[in-house]
Amino acid sequence: MNSNPLFNTKTPVLNEGTIEEKRAEILCYFHKTFDIDEQLFECFSDQKAMYVKADPLRHPLIFYYGHTATFYINKLIISKVIFNRIDPKLESMFAIGVDEMSWDDLDTSHYDWPTVDEVLVYRNKVRKVIDELIKSLTFNLPIGWDSPFWIILMGIEHERIHLETSSVLIRQLPIACLKPIKAWQICEDTGPAPENSLLPVQGATIRLGKSFDSPIYGWDNEYGKNKEVIQSFNASRFLCSNGEYKQFVDANGYGNQVYWTEEGWNWRTYRKAEHPLFWIPLAGGWKLRLVYTEIQMPWNWPVEVNYLEAKAFCNWKTEHTGFQIRLPSEGEWSLLRQNANIPDQPYWDLAPGNINMEHFQSPCPVDRFNFNGFYDIIGNVWQWTETPISGFNGFKVHPVYDDFSTPTFDLKHNLIKGGSWISTGNEATTLARYAFRRHFYQHAGFRFIESKNDIIFDQNIYESDPEVVRHCEAQYGGDFLGIKNYYEQIANVAIQYAGVKKEIALDLGCRCGKTTWELAKSFDQVTGLDFTARNIRVAVQLQEQKNFKYLFPEEGELQSYNELTLSDLGYCDLIDKVRFQQSDASNMKSTFIGYDLVLLNDILDQMYNPRHFLQSVHKRINPGGRLIVATGYDWSEQCTSRNNWVGGYRQDGEQIWGENELENLLHPNFTKIAGPFELPSVKRINKRKFSYNTIEVTIWEKKEI
Repeated sequence: MNSNPLFNTKTPVLNEGTIEEKRAEILCYFHKTFDIDEQLFECFSDQKAMYVKADPLRHPLIFYYGHTATFYINKLIISKVIFNRIDPKLESMFAIGVDEMSWDDLDTSHYDWPTVDEVLVYRNKVRKVIDELIKSLTFNLPIGWDSPFWIILMGIEHERIHLETSSVLIRQLPIACLKPIKAWQICEDTGPAPENSLLPVQGATIRLGKSFDSPIYGWDNEYGKNKEVIQSFNASRFLCSNGEYKQFVDANGYGNQVYWTEEGWNWRTYRKAEHPLFWIPLAGGWKLRLVYTEIQMPWNWPVEVNYLEAKAFCNWKTEHTGFQIRLPSEGEWSLLRQNANIPDQPYWDLAPGNINMEHFQSPCPVDRFNFNGFYDIIGNVWQWTETPISGFNGFKVHPVYDDFSTPTFDLKHNLIKGGSWISTGNEATTLARYAFRRHFYQHAGFRFIESKNDIIFDQNIYESDPEVVRHCEAQYGGDFLGIKNYYEQIANVAIQYAGVKKEIALDLGCRCGKTTWELAKSFDQVTGLDFTARNIRVAVQLQEQKNFKYLFPEEGELQSYNELTLSDLGYCDLIDKVRFQQSDASNMKSTFIGYDLVLLNDILDQMYNPRHFLQSVHKRINPGGRLIVATGYDWSEQCTSRNNWVGGYRQDGEQIWGENELENLLHPNFTKIAGPFELPSVKRINKRKFSYNTIEVTIWEKKEI
């Protein structure tokens, strides 16, 4: 066991103790989290490596060094716990781009990365802000979703996730750029692989999901209820070891397409993979790459592969043994976990497996931690499952981090369970649910099972998130009550007043993308930006998969099933003219510039800093370009602090109207050329209920200066 105090911290229990005891505990948890994140980045002997992409589909490590600190500030601003930024430029640069989602901007040419020292200065400023907040904020016990301390815990647990994901990227950098982390202890127990075998598991009914009054922090996808009847199966005693997996490699498993899914073979061909990523072939032997070092191959350690490789091994094993071998489902893994009767983190004294960094800072032999006959039920490496992630019954999106889970509900992200040696905090808890693209690498391996039971999951998913389906229906549902669709109306107005040059346009507040597509009928290139990833996912799926399905509430429990197709919408020829990205309109990246037209599409009164946007938007528009502001001026302090409202208040007893304040803010850089005029907007709530609003529109031309 490694006695370093950073390696045995546990996620707080949120319903016990006194206020001041809990405040002190969270303060300690925060600083230890910040410290261990800093410690990971001590492994660079050459800081130039922090600017190298370890994976072409991920940012360089300098992004992740800044991202974990920026996350605290961005989420605290969204939740209105704080109101001032520390460094708007860095907080825009480091905000989004941790997965290879279509709306992530991973183009290196878009970034002028700061120096490591500059990021360290920024991180220290963030640390000071959070330290002071924890010491001063008022809160009650138990700490729940609505507490400001929940947002701080969100930042802490998010940083612990990136402790692990960043270590995986570091593991893919050139070894010459790295050096040992002094506090880390690599397991020295290596040897031949133990012979694996299958043991019986009696079927049972299990219940998955976390209740909303759980005393431990959780991500939104963990909450809800799901009952599952698990049939009996046989499971491998050990995780698949390097030695066991080598049989597949030696049998030309990587060269035989029959063992691979279509997706897997396409990946293997693209990567030209011949063995696991972290295996290093040598004349007469193999080495294993760890985070910052290489060691002689420990054949008795668990193999680390992506889902596609694990699946191919299982298919080979099926042919080789005659048994039906596959990966477990989430439910089957959960039954193994339940039968093992393992205490949850944070309720153990000493980690019962190689997890939470309490034993080693590396994997260890697969036959070291025994749980009633099965080894490594938790810890050592994550375990791939056959289950694509989705929400449980009763799933709710946390409003402050709406893009944590729902972007992964696309049947392309499979669950990993059990945690690894570097899984800490929430990651090490029983009900943790994390999912990655099937070709992604984590510190992940697998346990295989033998079962004739099919795994059934819904591949015909209809979106049911209330906010998303409301926007889908409003944008793509057609005309209501005889009034033309607002999103077509505003696109037509934008095209009418766009001027002669119609090359590049920006649709701010694109939601599900309708207006972006309509603008692309006249513009060469249109970017749709929205703050909410759940909404952008509709547009992206339409662009990539050519269809999108959603449920709409009609009457009581009755719903209609709706399908959007790109061909029916008439957008097939526009695919290459549009792109969609997630962005905060109040703090956009500096790369969003050079537009002939910017449409602020009914989001002015939803921005937390609209005044800043209006005073700086001219920098993003070409001389003579157009700005179109469409807004209902529906101000509320829930969205925008009163001192940032654009009108809608009294000053010195006088009424300040939005139309006049808008002109005051834009006049230095724009000339109004049309408006104000109003466009009606009708949104359907159910079969017989509609909401009617009017949107005020003004058109502005950037002055030739």
